[in-house]
Amino acid sequence: MKLPRDLSGTRLARHLCRAWGYTLVHQVGSHIVLQTETPGHHRIVIPAHAPLRVGTLNGILQAVAVHKGTFRENLLEGV
Repeated sequence: MKLPRDLSGTRLARHLCRAWGYTLVHQVGSHIVLQTETPGHHRIVIPAHAPLRVGTLNGILQAVAVHKGTFRENLLEGV
């Protein structure tokens, strides 16, 4: 799967909150902190950059996919 090259951190954070059960904990400078309790506690930091670097996006998607028990491709549906 080819990752999008124009996805901003803010847009990714909104999508994870809306579609995957994450909630915004706080934002410090250009870093957005999200967390979820489903299926267990997981906290992730997303830089509010536009666009996100491909390696950064890949790392975030990999961490969320492992926690949620899904594939990276499923996380970006509807972004």
